[in-house]
Amino acid sequence: MTDRKPWHAIFRLLERDERLFAVLLAVVMVGGLASLGLAPLRPRYRIDLYSLVVWFAAYKIGIFALVTINPRATRLIFSAALAVDLLLIFALLYLTGGGDSPFVNLFYPLVAVNAYYFGRWMALVLSALAGLLYWSAAWVAPPPAAWTAVVILMGLVGLPAYALGHVADRERRAREEVERLNIEVTGTLRRLQAAQEELLVAERMATVGRLSLKVAHEVRNPIAAIELNAEILQDIVRGQMGKEGDEAVALVTAIRDQVTALDGLTEEYLAFARFPKPHFEEESLNHLLGELAGFVRPLATRQGLTLNMELDPEIPLMEIDRTLLRQAIHNLVKNGMEALSHGGAMTISTRLDGEHVEIAVADTGPGIPQEVAEKLFEPFFTTKPQGTGLGLSIARQITDEHGGELSWSSRLGGGTTFIIRVPLKRAARV
Repeated sequence: MTDRKPWHAIFRLLERDERLFAVLLAVVMVGGLASLGLAPLRPRYRIDLYSLVVWFAAYKIGIFALVTINPRATRLIFSAALAVDLLLIFALLYLTGGGDSPFVNLFYPLVAVNAYYFGRWMALVLSALAGLLYWSAAWVAPPPAAWTAVVILMGLVGLPAYALGHVADRERRAREEVERLNIEVTGTLRRLQAAQEELLVAERMATVGRLSLKVAHEVRNPIAAIELNAEILQDIVRGQMGKEGDEAVALVTAIRDQVTALDGLTEEYLAFARFPKPHFEEESLNHLLGELAGFVRPLATRQGLTLNMELDPEIPLMEIDRTLLRQAIHNLVKNGMEALSHGGAMTISTRLDGEHVEIAVADTGPGIPQEVAEKLFEPFFTTKPQGTGLGLSIARQITDEHGGELSWSSRLGGGTTFIIRVPLKRAARV
C-alpha cells in the first residue's frame, strides 16, 4: 500500500484536464525535439541539441507549474506557450538549414495537440501559420522551400489536426451535456428526497391529526361533565361558612380553571386536526390588526407590557380570511407576550413591499435559543408547561393558505421578530 502512494499522488495531480494537457504537450514536444536530434545535420548547422532539450524540458515544467498554481489563467498560459513554441521552431528552422531543416516536423505534434485543446478552427489557423513560418524561415535562411512543400505541410498538418479538434469539440460538448444532466439528476434526486421526507411528515401528521381528532372528541364529553359537576359543587360548597368552606371553594375554582385550560387545549387540537377551508373576502388588514390590538392590550397592560402599533396607511383592501389570519397573528402575539414575562415591549407593524404586505410581530424578549430554534415549527413541540406546540404550526398553515410565507429572526438578549408576508393579490389555486 505504501509503494502505491507516489503513483496515486501523481494520478491525482493529473486529474484536471489542463494539467494533463500540459504534461502531454511537454512529452510530445520535448520527445519530438530529442527524436529529431537523431537526424544528421551539416557541420555548419550543428547546434547543442542536448542543452536545448534540457532547457526546453525545464520550460515545459514551468508551464505545468503555472497551470497548477493559477488554473483560472490556463487558456492564457497555453496561448503564450503556443506562441513561444512557434517562435522556437522558427528559430530552429533558421539555424538548421531553412527549407532543408528536419525540425519542420515539430509542427505536426505541436499543431495536433493544440488543436485538441483549442478546437478545430484553431487547427486551421495554426496550420496556415505553420506553413507561413516554414516559408519565412526558408526565405530568410536559404535554401528556400518550394510552394508545393509549404502546401503539403499545411495539408498534412491541418487535415489531421482539424479532425482531432473536431473530435475534441464533440467530446467536450458531450462532457458538458453529461455534467449538465448530472446536475439536473442530482437536483431531481434532492427534490425527490425532500418530497419523500415531506410526504412522510405529512403522513405522520395526518395520522397524528386523526388520532388527535378522535382523542379530542372522546375527551370533550368527560371535560364537559367535569365542568358541570364542578360548577354544581362550587354552588354547594359556596353556601358553607367557615375556613373549610373557603378552602373547598378555592379547590373547586382551581379544578374549574384546570378544566377550562384542558378544554382550550382540546379545542386547539381540534382546530389543527380539522383545519377549516378558508373563505377569502376583501378586508382592511390594518383595521383587523387594530381590533386585535384592542383585544390584547388590557391583558398586556396587566402584564406590564407596552404594545405599539406601526401600521402602513398605504396598504389597500386585500382578499383574506379575516378569522384565520387574525388567529395566526394572535398566536404570534401570544408567543411574544409569554416571552415577555418580566416586562418589555411588543410592536405590531405592517409594511407595503411591492406586491406583498409584511405583518411583523416583534418583542424585546430574551430571544430564541439555538436548540429551540431547530424545532420551532415542529407540531406538538413546546417549551411551555401547558402548551400544545401547535400555535406556530397553525400560524404557518394559515399563512400558506394565503399564499404567503412565515419567517422569523431572533438574537439572544435582543428579542424576536416573526414576519407574515402575503401577496396583495391572491393567486388562484388549482
